[in-house]
Amino acid sequence: MEVVTGAMGSLLPKLGKLLLEEYKLHKGVKEKTKDLRKELESMNLALVKIDEVPRDQLDRQDKLWADDVRDLSYKIEDVVDKFLMHVDRIQPDDTTNGFKGLMKRTAELFKKGKDRNRIGHAMKGIQEELQKVAARRDRNKVDGMAPNTREAVVIDPRLRALYTEATELVGIYGKRDQDLMSLLSLEGGDASNKRLKKVSIVGFGGLGKTTLARAVYNKIKGVFDCRAFVPVGRNPNIKKVFRDILIDLGNSNSDLALLDERQLINKLHEFLENKRYLVIIDDIWDEKLWEYINLAFSDRNNLGSRLITTTRIVSVSNSCCSSANDSIYQMKPLSTDDSRRLFHKRIFPDKSACPNEFEQVSNDILKKCGGVPLAIITIASALASGQQVKPKREWDILLQSLGSGLTEDNSLEEMRRILSFSYYNLPYDLKTCLLYLCIYPEDHEINRDKLIWKWVAEGFVLHGNQGTSLFLLGLNYFNELINRSMIQPIYDPLGQNKMEDHQAKPLTNIMSMSRVRSITIFPPAVSIMPALSRFEVLRVLDMSDCNLGESSSLQPNLKGVGHLIHLRYLGLSGTGISKLPAEIGTLQFLEVLDLGYNPELDELPSTLFKLRRLIYLNVRFYKVVPTPGVLQNLTSIEVLRGLLVSLNIIAQELGNLARLRELEIRFKDGSLDLYEGFVKSLCNLHHIESLSISCNSKETSFELMDLLGERWVPPVHLREFVSYIPSQISALRGWIERDPSHLSNLSELILTSVKEVQQEDVEIIGGLLSLRCLAITSTHQTQRLLVIRADGFSCVVYFELDCGSAAQIIFESGALPRAERVEFSLGVRVAKEDGNRGFNLGLQGNLLSLRRGVRIWMYCGGARVGEAKEAEAAVRRALEAHPNHPRIEIYMIPRIAKDAHDDDLCEDEEEN
Repeated sequence: MEVVTGAMGSLLPKLGKLLLEEYKLHKGVKEKTKDLRKELESMNLALVKIDEVPRDQLDRQDKLWADDVRDLSYKIEDVVDKFLMHVDRIQPDDTTNGFKGLMKRTAELFKKGKDRNRIGHAMKGIQEELQKVAARRDRNKVDGMAPNTREAVVIDPRLRALYTEATELVGIYGKRDQDLMSLLSLEGGDASNKRLKKVSIVGFGGLGKTTLARAVYNKIKGVFDCRAFVPVGRNPNIKKVFRDILIDLGNSNSDLALLDERQLINKLHEFLENKRYLVIIDDIWDEKLWEYINLAFSDRNNLGSRLITTTRIVSVSNSCCSSANDSIYQMKPLSTDDSRRLFHKRIFPDKSACPNEFEQVSNDILKKCGGVPLAIITIASALASGQQVKPKREWDILLQSLGSGLTEDNSLEEMRRILSFSYYNLPYDLKTCLLYLCIYPEDHEINRDKLIWKWVAEGFVLHGNQGTSLFLLGLNYFNELINRSMIQPIYDPLGQNKMEDHQAKPLTNIMSMSRVRSITIFPPAVSIMPALSRFEVLRVLDMSDCNLGESSSLQPNLKGVGHLIHLRYLGLSGTGISKLPAEIGTLQFLEVLDLGYNPELDELPSTLFKLRRLIYLNVRFYKVVPTPGVLQNLTSIEVLRGLLVSLNIIAQELGNLARLRELEIRFKDGSLDLYEGFVKSLCNLHHIESLSISCNSKETSFELMDLLGERWVPPVHLREFVSYIPSQISALRGWIERDPSHLSNLSELILTSVKEVQQEDVEIIGGLLSLRCLAITSTHQTQRLLVIRADGFSCVVYFELDCGSAAQIIFESGALPRAERVEFSLGVRVAKEDGNRGFNLGLQGNLLSLRRGVRIWMYCGGARVGEAKEAEAAVRRALEAHPNHPRIEIYMIPRIAKDAHDDDLCEDEEEN
């Protein structure tokens, strides 16, 4: 698995760039560069082919050659980068006539011959090394030698899953097969149950999809006229698949081997025409293959037939279930209790309890298994030797080796091979991105965007069409890994990272620091670090959350960062730095600068704005205060967070950042000319996807939102809109009413200091079909009752609506069907005056997806203490009866003193 294509993906485009006319290469050097590029393209194709071979089947000489080529590709990239860096450092000054002047100065430099000779010598040395690598491989070829007969015959390890006794898997019999059988809709005589119904079981390798399918197959097969269970796999023969289906169904004619695909499909149609059948197609990897298989099963079969598929790939599952009558069953890992029962059942005889000495190590092993039945059963089998349980020291050894690949236990090899199938089915560029996850500690939650930016900086994201955002290409990579069940996303904006405490160690045991290309430090794992100048070819440096302040033991506190001329990614969020060195401007390759949370950082050096390749700049506390003219240098910028705008000219210059996708901006004051300049610029930012606006002044009016409503048409790809300034929903309503498609992709909407929220506003916003996160705070509410209806907010996961003390919010039955966290306000006096409903807010037996908690701001001003307590008790009773038992947070505003009497009046308090 460790064989990857190295720097090839980013190197080949750079060699193409080097051939451009602007670099004025000598004719001989240009020809050498062309030859080198062709040779590397050929080698890259060979590397890709090698990378597709499973590790246990890879020829060792091929692996050695691939390692040599990979290492050489890194060296070549370093040489090319240094040359490109030298040229790009020659920037036009105020007296230079733009690009023409730059090219003129570049040409003058090359007339001297110094740099032209330098690149020529470098190319010659590279070609000599390539020849050595090729000659070494040719000298030691052993083609034609007899294969190693001692190699064991490779048997598909998934065969065992077909014949595993399903009762061994806790959680398979019981709720899982009941859920699957309910999707099959076997009961009832209505027309929908008579139509052919397809169900696809999807989940990553080792979850027990095949075992579940086999268990249900054995349980229901008796009610069908004929049945088949056919495994497919990664490289199937479609004719064999059709023959296997026919044979399993009961058609065993000897002429099947002579039929082609069309004839086999016709034979299946004839055989199944008047039969109620059950067919399971197991382990499908390709959507095209499914399209062929699906041709054999007619939708006109109205006898109650059922077709079940299993796959690891979400898009394949969606393809298998394309009609309204079909269903997808998403496999989940086993619960902690089921995992423990399955593990102990395999090891300890007669269902005896786990001895105390094995309790902790048992829990630690199960944590690594992650609820995957295959892993649990395999590791449990390795720890049980016949009727004897292995000593605890062997459990400890196995625990330490899990995940490191160090264990040589043969019983674990089968599990590795099953899990590796998904890896070897990936395109080579996705393999590299997946392997990069190994840099993160166990149980560390990984921020998606930071991961993608690192992929970009490392050169793993291959260039698409000119002008295409590398981040968006990387996002496609990420989504494809989810689609293939290789990574598990966590959609929890309220979740917290849980990391084990890593003992601080000095970062001094790297054998060759001059070859290190990426450093990510997870505090407090490192206490001492070598001088940055020693990392000559570093591309990624992420020191986020490390202490680099005055009292830091982590030295040398960014000294020498200017020497890292190859650096693409610099992560300094949460490091406590108070100053960014001016040498930052020498990092001409820098693409990502994440300064994040650093409250002591007072200002940024002006040299920062010379970084023409900068794509991402993130600063919290709004410390980026640009001077006129500097923004024009940031021609590559796509994400700009933390910009403080104080001058109208700066607001207008924003309109020149044509590639900007995300903008987080704060205005120094609420002047109308500043707002007008900004809105004019915004109209030129056609790629904007995320917009966040706020203002330092507390005396801002509603003018900005009014201007946006009148003059700005949101692009259809807008997905986030956040406003922390006083606003009216009328602007938002105007966008929707003019053309709802302009907000068709809006997934996050946050509005604070809204003047008022009307029922019509709730219903209009509720119609935004892509909305997942909504947070609205109203300052001056006039409508007393707001109803969250069942026909709105169909995709909202996080819902927040705070209308202070002047309104009561209630939920209809079926409202917020997907909401996992809900926060809202309750005006006690208003609710009390509504005698028909009182404190019945529709919480009991409702909001069925609620699982991450509920928070209620209970405004008690104007009500009696007894009424406030009654309201709190009624709401709490309703929530405690909720089947998901969500976490309940109720805040009384103002707080009620412990010694207050029920007849006392709750004093009014200024609402937040």
